[in-house]
Amino acid sequence: MIMTTWEKFCGWLLKRMGWTAVGGAAEDRVCILLGAPHTSIMDFVISYLYYRSLGEKARCLVKKDLFFWPLGILLRKMGGVPVDRKHPAQCVKKMIDDMRDSKERFHLAIAPEGTRKPVARWKTGYHTIARTIGCPVYLAYFDWGTKRVGIGRSFTLTDDARRDTAEIQKIYEDMHLVGKHPEKYITH
Repeated sequence: MIMTTWEKFCGWLLKRMGWTAVGGAAEDRVCILLGAPHTSIMDFVISYLYYRSLGEKARCLVKKDLFFWPLGILLRKMGGVPVDRKHPAQCVKKMIDDMRDSKERFHLAIAPEGTRKPVARWKTGYHTIARTIGCPVYLAYFDWGTKRVGIGRSFTLTDDARRDTAEIQKIYEDMHLVGKHPEKYITH
């Protein structure tokens, strides 16, 4: 694969910021990349630089409030998809339709916390999307403590969204990841 100048620049900038990329991109045509711990808008930037440096593009759910001019143009260019958090079911349905209808690679990055604020109970929309279209879910991470970013293993989903999400939270907790704002990442 021939890397573009932009992809090389993203890799250079990621390293310049002190980050180490771990592993490669997901090979699946369609998949979901969970990203945790999500405590800062900079998680989006680090994740973008990482995935672009691998020659890949991912779409990422971003609250619609951030899509004002000119930031909205930049967010869309970086793969941002506006989400109206007051109507999560509409977002889930749109993502299912978009991923199912896509003829090209479609990697969707989702922060399972659903916000940068501290939350004990993660959202399960990713589960509905993945189970409906039959795509894999990967456990991606950005660790501000070690400045390592990567995609971990895939997680096999069952019919029980709550149990799967609790198990995924436990896997992330066992990784001892540190958020940019550690006080915003709740572990049990």
